Amino acid sequence: MFNMTNSRKTTTTRNISAVADITDATEAEAVVAEEGGEEAVAPNALRKKELIDRVVEVSGMKKKDVKPIVEATLAVLGAALSNEETMNLPPMGKVVINRKKDLANGEVLMTRIRRSTKAAETEEEPLAEVSE
Repeated sequence: MFNMTNSRKTTTTRNISAVADITDATEAEAVVAEEGGEEAVAPNALRKKELIDRVVEVSGMKKKDVKPIVEATLAVLGAALSNEETMNLPPMGKVVINRKKDLANGEVLMTRIRRSTKAAETEEEPLAEVSE
């Protein structure tokens, strides 16, 4: 049975400028890595902890609320990839599994991700004005 007394509804606004700032910072780090700077030692990979921190920054929600949602999302995406499902997830894009190779300690997936320029442009523009 569903208990309505403990549920609460919160409203959050999308911080589109924070997404643009994160994208700019990531591109700057990639340039430093390509030029052979200090960060060239470590691969330029987004880790789960960093993803959670970015979602917290963009959404304005608390980390304790964001972490289980991000982990559940990653689990669902991982299962979909293992099942070789095609995913259409704007603005990330359409993900198609081309090949799959099972290994002793995991699997290798060769994917194709198609991302429209229109989806990339909409990340920087808010969907609607914030009302009071």
